[in-house]
Amino acid sequence: MPERPTTTAARAARADLVADAALALLAERGMRGLTHRAVDEAAGLPQGSTSNVARTRQALLELAVRRLADREERVLALQELPDPREGADAVLDALALTAHRALTHNRELTLARYELALEATRRPELRAHFDAAGARFRAQLTTLVTALGSPSPDRHALTLIAWADGLLFSCVAGSYHAEIPPVPDIRADLREIIAGMLGTRSAE
Repeated sequence: MPERPTTTAARAARADLVADAALALLAERGMRGLTHRAVDEAAGLPQGSTSNVARTRQALLELAVRRLADREERVLALQELPDPREGADAVLDALALTAHRALTHNRELTLARYELALEATRRPELRAHFDAAGARFRAQLTTLVTALGSPSPDRHALTLIAWADGLLFSCVAGSYHAEIPPVPDIRADLREIIAGMLGTRSAE
């Protein structure tokens, strides 16, 4: 029998370890490769450890979604962006670097997110958890475009998310999977999009 964590901190650390292994497996093997036994092996844990953390497949998927949201929130770090009221230049620099990180250092997370997003279309119970995680990012981005002076923050937040998702999918799993645009190119795209939203040239 695997040892059971005895403290809240130890249980949380074990859950994070299991979730990180699950995300890595999703990126490497896809949804079919995600099993409790495979997670035990990937995490270097005794057999049965993952079941102690997430007894069912649904519980394991929910754990992975929550961990994905936490890790992506740290990667995006929208709350740490420069104050948009001081000008869009620094914001554009930060957003471009964030998108580039998602294509490079955090490529595995991006792949795992697409696997979970597709699975959520088939599992209504998972859809709720996936949408709740995404709402955190949407709220932050809506606040950002509002501060930039958007006259329609909700619509413009959707536009930016759609652009970002399109870029990431194309360069991670789509027809441009072998290409990673450089930061200046990503920044130029963002500048043009945001300038068009604001109806000015203030994002240049």
